[in-house]
This record gives sequence, C-alpha cells and structure tokens, in this order.
Amino acid sequence: MTDNLPSARRPGSLTARLVSASPIRTLALLALCAAYIQGPISKILDFNGALAEMTHFGLHPAPFFAVSVIAFELVASVMVVSGILRWAGALALSGFTLLATFIALRFWEMAPGMERMMATNAFFEHIGLAGAFVLVAAFDLNEGAGA
Repeated sequence: MTDNLPSARRPGSLTARLVSASPIRTLALLALCAAYIQGPISKILDFNGALAEMTHFGLHPAPFFAVSVIAFELVASVMVVSGILRWAGALALSGFTLLATFIALRFWEMAPGMERMMATNAFFEHIGLAGAFVLVAAFDLNEGAGA
C-alpha cells in the first residue's frame, strides 16, 4: 500500500520531529502566552495605569479587578507553559480572551475610520488567539489518550 501523506506529515519526519521538539514547543507556548505575561508585568510596574484601565472598562472595584487579572494571567500562563493542567490554563485563557475582547474591542460601536478598522482587526486576532488556546487544550487532553 502506498503512503499518500506528504513527507512532512509523516510521523517521524524531520519536520514533525523539529516542530514537536521540546524547546520548540516551549517557545511556541511562550509566544502564545506572551501577551498574558507582558500585560501583568506592565500592570505591576504601572499599577495606577492598571487601575485606570479597569475603571475605563467599567470594572469596579478597580483594585480588585487589577489584582485579579494580574494573578489570573500569570498563573494561567504558567500552567500552559509548564504543562501543569495545561488544558485548564488554556481553556481559562481562551474564555478570558473572549470576554475581554467583547468588553474592550466593540468595533461595531465605533465611527467608521482608522480606529474602527484597527479595533476590528484586533477583535478578530483575539478570536483567533482564543481558538489557538482551545487547540492547545484539545492537544493536551488527547496526548493522554495516546493521540
């Protein structure tokens, strides 16, 4: 029987080995979580700015939400990158991303123009990011099933 899979898709191919290598996977997971690591660090370094951001989006009490977001993003990122309940951290970040996107990027309420176009692009980029976290969770859950 002939194998119709392109060589890069065959298990054990050079491409498959490189993409699934532990350092590459770790770097990819760090890249996926980059905004959820950088964001809390920025909020810690400028806590007044974090409070202003929470107030801007109508989240009260602002100190509670600022501290909660900082802790949540850092803990969930550690879960995803370290592999400790990776699926749970990924699903949590997916849900958080969707919620934050619908709160912060309501492009449909904006007047036509550059600002609306940028918000529209960011909205759909965040939808894609949420989808990527769902895929991470699916792969993590399936790894234990022998997939």
